[in-house]
Amino acid sequence: MSSAPTQLLVALRKSALSLCHAQYIRDRLLTHYPQCEITLRGITTQGDRILEKSLADVGGKGLFIEEIEKAMREGRADVAVHSLKDMPMEMAPGFTIAAVPVREDPRDALVCNNYASI
Repeated sequence: MSSAPTQLLVALRKSALSLCHAQYIRDRLLTHYPQCEITLRGITTQGDRILEKSLADVGGKGLFIEEIEKAMREGRADVAVHSLKDMPMEMAPGFTIAAVPVREDPRDALVCNNYASI
């Protein structure tokens, strides 16, 4: 049986949405491991830097996780929090999707001045 972690370094993209996701996960982890020191480490990814081209033209969704995976391989992060919509279909060797939190209501909303419904 493994002991509870005392420290976790969590990698995430440097974006407001990623930070919100990571804070949510940190708070969930702290309910199970209240003594754990959890540090969120924002990483600017290649996908964040390439703004003038479409992602499909320069490497696809993997551009958002390459630097995050590198941080984990180098020991600069223990785990990562990342949106599933930006994950490639196949994971790099040695990596796995270890947990997926319960979703809120997944329905989208239409906000429009011209129509009350679709």
